[in-house]
Amino acid sequence: MYARREEAPFHHAAIRLLREFATGSAAWAMAWPCLYEFLRVVTHPRVFDPPTPLDAALEDLGWLLESPSLSLLGEGPTHPSHLDRTLRDGSVSGNLVHDGHIAALCVEHGVRELLSADRDFARFAPLRVRNPFAG
Repeated sequence: MYARREEAPFHHAAIRLLREFATGSAAWAMAWPCLYEFLRVVTHPRVFDPPTPLDAALEDLGWLLESPSLSLLGEGPTHPSHLDRTLRDGSVSGNLVHDGHIAALCVEHGVRELLSADRDFARFAPLRVRNPFAG
């Protein structure tokens, strides 16, 4: 979202970061729920005026999805146990369940570090959470 919307905080830093990941050779990952959340937020007329056209948002995703070093994280056969443990250990409810889902996907796929400006992810051990935009 930061990279797509010019008025967003960290816009230029986010573009730079995504380009580094998408064109680099180092392995990186994104959880499917994050891709859907990106589409939901940037195209929402109550969040942005004007919202990002769906075609433009899908083009952004298409560019990222072409990255040969990208892995997409989805639910596998062990996901129920990861989700259960992540939600219980993080003591989450309500809107934080979505974050718990993302954290569970990361743990399930062996991701050790999650880049996010959302401090809520700090509750999900064993993930190390780092804000890539922090000074």
